[in-house]
Amino acid sequence: MRSLIKHLSTALVLGFISPQSMAAGIGLQADPSWDLPVHDDHPYGMVMFDRFEIQSVESVEELVWDAQGWYGKDIHRLWIETEGSYNDKHSGELENLDIQYSRRITPFWDVQLGLGAETNFGAGDKQERYYGIFGFQGLAPYWFEVDTNLRISDEGDSWLDFEVEYDWRLTQKWVLQARAETSYAFNEAEEFEQGQGFSGITTGFRLRYHISREFAPYVGISHMQYSGDTADLRRADGEDDSTTSLVAGVRFWF
Repeated sequence: MRSLIKHLSTALVLGFISPQSMAAGIGLQADPSWDLPVHDDHPYGMVMFDRFEIQSVESVEELVWDAQGWYGKDIHRLWIETEGSYNDKHSGELENLDIQYSRRITPFWDVQLGLGAETNFGAGDKQERYYGIFGFQGLAPYWFEVDTNLRISDEGDSWLDFEVEYDWRLTQKWVLQARAETSYAFNEAEEFEQGQGFSGITTGFRLRYHISREFAPYVGISHMQYSGDTADLRRADGEDDSTTSLVAGVRFWF
């Protein structure tokens, strides 16, 4: 009888205590040191410069950036990406500036749809084009980070790009990143040195040291090998069909 009364009293007390208050560390069975519940239905954002570096190619110094930022909730997000370069001859190119809607379709993959622009600046004739984007971004098995997009421009050009990265965590502070990217053009765009077919492949290794989670300087090497019609276009302009450069930069986010 005493046991029955004890169980009924416990049930009555718990009936007046919400699950939220128990999870907040103030319930009868909660530890006072527990944190408050995570409010995962609020929008939040992040900006990351995965690459912000100086490259040295044949005595030409070049600043290269590769950044992305997003804002939203777990499922729906506004996603912005940009990649480009600027050299010590006061010219460069904006390889892409993309504004996309991103939707989480699985725990590790997003589908993205948006608009983008590509242009150059400095010496020579200015070239620019605008395009629509459809792509996927996510984490493949074995922790490969993948980003692939189909782009169709306002001039009828279309091309597919593919990028993959992998981090080897050597220690808690030291990380070696391998990176590779390539693209396939469905038609030629000579003004952008884009030949039909595979353009080639860019590979690189970067060794970084995490001073903090948000800030990590690095050094590395990058190699770009052009192929097919793209290599022919570069040789016709008097440029090499392959380049190798040493890099030094920082990776940071906030």
